[in-house]
Amino acid sequence: MSLPDLPDGWRVWNEEPNGRAIVAFRPDVFTEDDFPAACLPTIYLTNGSRDPRPGAGQYQTDEWHIVLFLEPEVEVTAETYDDREAAVDALVDLAAGFADGAVDYHEPYQVPREEYLAELDRLTGDRSGVE
Repeated sequence: MSLPDLPDGWRVWNEEPNGRAIVAFRPDVFTEDDFPAACLPTIYLTNGSRDPRPGAGQYQTDEWHIVLFLEPEVEVTAETYDDREAAVDALVDLAAGFADGAVDYHEPYQVPREEYLAELDRLTGDRSGVE
């Protein structure tokens, strides 16, 4: 099963047939020129173990996970599903919510990147971090 059409701004970065996938938000903006490429918002779709020990993700489980990252160590949300089809549907819904500014991505930051978060606010119309 291939990923369906994604909301505006999201692109398939990598997809294994009927397996793991990574989608990225606005890779045209998050380049080394303006913002570090590591700050590229991504959603991972995987059936790999979520155990935090190194290498655990290579072991397949019976569950599928979608995880939204703003950076490799900044996880915004993680959800678990019984099958890949349900996880794909949830990935598309999460991507749409993010693109529409409905996901609060300010909260996970202990030390906010003000310029980066302001750019995400501009791109998504999000005002959750603005007081």
